[in-house]
Amino acid sequence: MAALIAARGVIAMAPLERWRGRFGLAGPVTPAALAEAWRLAAHVRRGAGRLPFTAKCLPQALALSRMLRRRGIAHRLIIAARPDAARTGADDLHAWIEVDGTIVLGDLPGPWLLLFSLP
Repeated sequence: MAALIAARGVIAMAPLERWRGRFGLAGPVTPAALAEAWRLAAHVRRGAGRLPFTAKCLPQALALSRMLRRRGIAHRLIIAARPDAARTGADDLHAWIEVDGTIVLGDLPGPWLLLFSLP
C-alpha cells in the first residue's frame, strides 16, 4: 500500500522524463522469479483495493515495477493507448507489467498502441 501511495505521488509531482529511467529492468527471468512476480502482483492488486482512493493501472504498475526492481527481477513496464477507432473515453490509456513476455499485472483486452516500454 505504501508503494502505491508513493507511485501516486510520483505521477502527480514529477514529469515522465524524470521518472521513466527508474522503472523496468532488463535481463533473464527464472521460473522462480516469474512466480515471485505473480505473488507481488497479487499483493499490489489487493493493496489497491484497500486504499481509500482509486489506484488505477499506472500507480499499480509503478509500484510493482519498483518491487520487482528491488528484487532484481527483469520486467517491462508498458504504457499504451487505444487506437482512435477503439476509444470510448474510459480506459483509453493503460499501463501493465510484463515478466518474460507474460502480463502479470494489468491484463486488459486490446487493441493497444505502445507509447512507452521501460526498459
